[in-house]
Amino acid sequence: MAAQNNAPLPDGLEIAGYRIVKKIASGGFSIVYLAYDADGNAVAIKEYLPSSLALRQPGELVPVIAKPHLPVFRIGLKCFFEEGRALARIAHPNVVRVLNFFRANETVYMVMAYESGHSLQEQIQRQRAKGGKLGEAFIRQIFVQVLKGLREVHANQLLHLDLKPANIYLRSDGTPMLLDFGAARQTVNNDLPTLTPMYTPGFAPPELYARTGGLGPWSDVYSIGASMFACMVGSPPQPADQRRLDDKMEQHFLKLAVGYSPELVKLVRWCLAVDPLARPQSLFALQKLLQQPVALANAAPPPSGWRGLLRRLGLLGRGEAPAPAPTPAGNTLQP
Repeated sequence: MAAQNNAPLPDGLEIAGYRIVKKIASGGFSIVYLAYDADGNAVAIKEYLPSSLALRQPGELVPVIAKPHLPVFRIGLKCFFEEGRALARIAHPNVVRVLNFFRANETVYMVMAYESGHSLQEQIQRQRAKGGKLGEAFIRQIFVQVLKGLREVHANQLLHLDLKPANIYLRSDGTPMLLDFGAARQTVNNDLPTLTPMYTPGFAPPELYARTGGLGPWSDVYSIGASMFACMVGSPPQPADQRRLDDKMEQHFLKLAVGYSPELVKLVRWCLAVDPLARPQSLFALQKLLQQPVALANAAPPPSGWRGLLRRLGLLGRGEAPAPAPTPAGNTLQP
């Protein structure tokens, strides 16, 4: 079946005690809705509806799945349900909060806390539009918190496997939250050879391209390094499959020295090692390194004026524009 644009559930629909307000995001894997619960609280509801396997026409509630696609659809549905159940056990400020999950319309729905804000990817794009990059202090602050959330995810026997700035959500107060565990798989479940992990070129580690597996916490470490690199450069690193053939990352690492400390550049280079064994093996060790203060000997002479003050505070890299404060921009939970 070719990929289809599935019709969303109609606005105003009552389902399992929730009232659908509107669709807020959609993609090849699912549709996300803004809804209200029985107490009038706003929630985000994610509906499992892979467009390559299922088709729902306008006015319909139950999707049509062709018989040849039913086995894979059901395996994916089971994974989605199990992921929702696993994530519901996690209560961490830097991980999206799963409040409930239920079955309806012959598929599964995951209910999450609704948050106002925008993605880290949007923050990067805003800075690029102004000709600047994100400052080192901002990057360190955000990823220390991201790592805290990711440590909790790994402690619950889960991998994210699709970490990227688009899946790091900045609340209106600026605190980050990990989103979109659609690619996550319980690490103890290795008996699903019919499902291949989704990945984003540039942010995916080399081992995600291989069907032989070898995935682990080190795989998410690679994506953390790629996400920090994107904050520093404005675009993702060279895709890992290309790096195996002709690695061009060294020249990019050298350019990073212009606006960032050697410690941060070394850390990003370490995370982006092609060999999984050459990467940091501990998220806690990575977190500690990010929290260490930058050596004053490596700091450039402070410029004068307000821009110099921002630079001394680490809120502005050399040649950058100041980063705007996060403002509420609606929920962009990724499908």
